[in-house]
Amino acid sequence: MTKGMAFGFVLITIAFTVVGQVLIKWQAMQAGPLPASWPDRATFLTRLLLNPWIITGLLSAVVAAIAWILAMTRIPLNMAYPIMSLTYPLIFCLGWLLFGESLSPWRVIGVLFILVGVAVIGINA
Repeated sequence: MTKGMAFGFVLITIAFTVVGQVLIKWQAMQAGPLPASWPDRATFLTRLLLNPWIITGLLSAVVAAIAWILAMTRIPLNMAYPIMSLTYPLIFCLGWLLFGESLSPWRVIGVLFILVGVAVIGINA
């Protein structure tokens, strides 16, 4: 495997991590709040865990883990892991676009710092 292919696996890891998180958030929102009683909580959680979209989100995490393992065969951890921080800006933007989550100026500045940090690490690679 080439180093370029290994970086492709890092990007696959990012993509499947983000997709999985978005699917789980979407279905958790659809399910509503956690019930108060323990028996109702067990039923609620069981229903969520058997939901095909939740299962797909969890399987996305498995695919991301496999891609990460493959990437780790060629890329140093201290180079690849900072790239994984790109999941945060992606989730941040998708949370805003898909779920109406808030965008504060400080959060936007924080995301910009993450992007700059990833760029700086990439320059030194």
